[in-house]
Amino acid sequence: MNPPEGRTSWKKAAVIAVPALAAVAVLAVGMAEGVLASSFAVSGSAFQVSSGRLTSKGLASYVQVDRSADGEGHPVALLGIGDATLSDICQSAQVRTPLGTVVFKLTAGGDSGEVTASNLVLDSEDLVGDAAFGQVQIGRDASTLDTVPGMRGEAGQFGLQASQASVSRVRSHARSATGGDFKLKGLALGVKLNGKACF
Repeated sequence: MNPPEGRTSWKKAAVIAVPALAAVAVLAVGMAEGVLASSFAVSGSAFQVSSGRLTSKGLASYVQVDRSADGEGHPVALLGIGDATLSDICQSAQVRTPLGTVVFKLTAGGDSGEVTASNLVLDSEDLVGDAAFGQVQIGRDASTLDTVPGMRGEAGQFGLQASQASVSRVRSHARSATGGDFKLKGLALGVKLNGKACF
């Protein structure tokens, strides 16, 4: 018997929805564990990321090309950070609107406590700061990188890694950031016309 018009048959919907939700869950778990690289079209502009200090138990990097929805390629360095602690974090992006340029800004940490992240991947155009690395390997084949789970490039590709890293006065322009576990204490998010960016 068909349900009255305008009503939903939840049993039929469940038959379709449950497998789809299970597939999404598997993908989400895989990304969180660093097994899969997140694959999505990046926006047409980079955003700013800054922190007073970042420390990590692992770091790995290699080059790849991100693509925006229009198909344009953007060369970036994938910076994979294992178990990271940040004294604070600021992320800002300038967005053009009919009212003018709006700054989308997210801050966390500082007086509220440290920010922690695991298997954080930053698709970065640049990185500036004062850095110290432990057991660094520069020029290692990207397909053999092993300090950050899931951070491996193609065979023959240039890569670098370190067992630990500490960077102060971090400044970066990035295309995207993804993480398996991100804990933001004192999170504040604001959208302001002609607002102030992170740096």
